[in-house]
Amino acid sequence: MKRLINFILFQVSWFSCVLGATNNLTWLGVLVTFMVIFWHLYQSKIIQPELMLMFTVLVIGGLFDQALLATDLVQYVNHGWSSAVVPVWILALWLAFASILSVSLRWMRSKYLLAVTFGAIGGPLAYLGAEKLGAVTLNGTNAMLTLSIGWAVITPILFVLSKHFDGVGNANVALPCQDRS
Repeated sequence: MKRLINFILFQVSWFSCVLGATNNLTWLGVLVTFMVIFWHLYQSKIIQPELMLMFTVLVIGGLFDQALLATDLVQYVNHGWSSAVVPVWILALWLAFASILSVSLRWMRSKYLLAVTFGAIGGPLAYLGAEKLGAVTLNGTNAMLTLSIGWAVITPILFVLSKHFDGVGNANVALPCQDRS
């Protein structure tokens, strides 16, 4: 049941952010996502590793989307701040994605080939869905190819990180400041 709720809350975040951006309600999607993140952290056994995972995913995802923006492969609507910087709602989506790595997608952690395939297909499909809803514009086949390759590389890395920073399923996780012996 916990996995289902986690997955549904991720979908709520995704639609809130995408439709919020489309309808000039960018910060509403971000607010909904923060509530989802709060719930995820409340359900976690240890908050610190989950926060570290979220921060790391945010940095990796933010840099990836910033590269897409800088190379004009993707255009976003309603950034929430400067249009030269990746939109706040995209950053919120990376946080929401981090929340499903240790719960709903936990089963995929050691299945690296599947994670590559999932990323190569699922990542671009999410952007395509956002484009159909009016939140992004994908500029040509190079955008889809870059998204596919990028997500194929990033997804297994995120699963490795979710094993390392697991505050959901492993109450005995060693924090970076603790001795692991």
